[in-house]
Amino acid sequence: MSAITDLNQLITSIKPELNEKEFIFTTVVGEVGDYLALNPLASFVETEGLTLILDKHQADSASIEYQGVFKQITLTVHSSLEAVGLTAAISAALAKEGISANVVAAYFHDHIFVPEDKATKAIRALAALSESV
Repeated sequence: MSAITDLNQLITSIKPELNEKEFIFTTVVGEVGDYLALNPLASFVETEGLTLILDKHQADSASIEYQGVFKQITLTVHSSLEAVGLTAAISAALAKEGISANVVAAYFHDHIFVPEDKATKAIRALAALSESV
């Protein structure tokens, strides 16, 4: 299957899936190799430190500090890394409902991390967006 670039086709095909795990974002000092035992879902090197996205239970077990707990929503459509407008459409739909969206684009899919207590509302908002096109 090839990646989709057409915005309307992407939106009608997003089919969001909610991951039941709880995730946290944190920043640490060091390199990602120093934290591989925590099995980070994702990492990003910033000037201020290393950002990790971790399973909440892994973070708690390692006494890692964080603020906020998030749920992961995966857009199961195979979106192209060159597609234009999907992130904006998703963010706008969630912003309209007062839901923050932390988007991570991976090779096959986009993943949105939303506050845990707003995950169900976010799924409904994304479904409504998909049906609106």
